[in-house]
Amino acid sequence: MTGLTNTSQLTVTEAVTAVAMGSGDMPVLATPAMMALMENAAMLAVADHLPEGSTTVGGHIASSHLKPSKLGDTVTATATVTRVDGKKIEFKVQAHCGDTLLGEGTHLRFIVDRNKFMSRL
Repeated sequence: MTGLTNTSQLTVTEAVTAVAMGSGDMPVLATPAMMALMENAAMLAVADHLPEGSTTVGGHIASSHLKPSKLGDTVTATATVTRVDGKKIEFKVQAHCGDTLLGEGTHLRFIVDRNKFMSRL
């Protein structure tokens, strides 16, 4: 799986602003929304390469958020698998608005059996 990559995209709307998400008081892309987009890219990067009945869940994410994005901007997040250790998958993640780097960091996901995971709730 090392090297697998995926890019996910969103348009900055009111719903994903810092104001709406409660992480700030300005109408710009919320850091939690940017990080969720990074997680989405990582999840999708490996989704088709997992055992039947499995999925991945996020375990850790660390990222900078360097520049704001305004309403209407298109933001992309790319996740690339850098390491696999048993059920642990590590990713490099980056978010961009056009050619501008918005944030970058690392993300850890774990492979889990869907039914076993849900039965523990």
